[in-house]
Amino acid sequence: MALKYAYHPGNVAHSSAPEVADTMPPAARSLGIELIPLDGATSCGAGIIRQANDILQVTLNARTMALAESMSLDIITPCAATAGNLHEDLIRLRNDPLLLAKTNDVLRRTTGLTLEGTVSVHHLLHVMVDEIGLDKVEANVRNPMRSRIAGYYGPNMQQEGACGDDDVYDPNYFEQLIEALGGTPVEWESRTQSVGVPGLFSEEPTVLRQAAAVISDAKSEGADIIVSACTLSHAVLDVYQGKASRATGISTNLPVIHLTELLSFAFGHHNSRLAQLRTRMAVIGD
Repeated sequence: MALKYAYHPGNVAHSSAPEVADTMPPAARSLGIELIPLDGATSCGAGIIRQANDILQVTLNARTMALAESMSLDIITPCAATAGNLHEDLIRLRNDPLLLAKTNDVLRRTTGLTLEGTVSVHHLLHVMVDEIGLDKVEANVRNPMRSRIAGYYGPNMQQEGACGDDDVYDPNYFEQLIEALGGTPVEWESRTQSVGVPGLFSEEPTVLRQAAAVISDAKSEGADIIVSACTLSHAVLDVYQGKASRATGISTNLPVIHLTELLSFAFGHHNSRLAQLRTRMAVIGD
């Protein structure tokens, strides 16, 4: 029987990272996951809305989670920022009855929804390891990813209760997954470091330095490619890669893709794009 989840694609899957929107559905089908659209769900705020209006971000995320509760489904997302921010606000609401009551009053008056707090939020990575099992993931591999792969978690979902049974401070789920997909996982310190997404529009020089440092670390450890579990971080590491190099003088020539692309390619989908990726990995360099 397929696992059924309310699907939140993440903050930029339909804009800066449409490849995530393209590759998540076929990857989910191969994994036996049924994705039920969360129609009308908003961005998680990515920590950016919170800087200006904390209560607004909490209320918007409460609305998204209330939508999932109304469908009697938990939420799945391929975005670490979305998983982390939704989880963080859910815990705040569960632990603060006054905040929950005030938020529900707004939701009731504006949408007719209320949040009970029974919903759970899951990142795709944790669903694969904890719910599906890596043996079943490995059985679906059609194109083994025979490369040195640096798995990037990002910081957002690395919090107690938000990362399955993985270690909050020294995770290894991504490395286990890479091995199941036929790749060689790269051990690197920056896999949980921030690339500064919330400061992108106000502190761009800092963000570019952070992104360059993360990419440089993966390169120094011999990675052929970085694979990100976060749509926002993936967009920064990929789209801003050249700008980060020019701003810092640090070499950042390294392909960066999203987890859902890795899965889709490994499971035999988008074979022409996989061929392009392999070519890019072969020719990109200093």
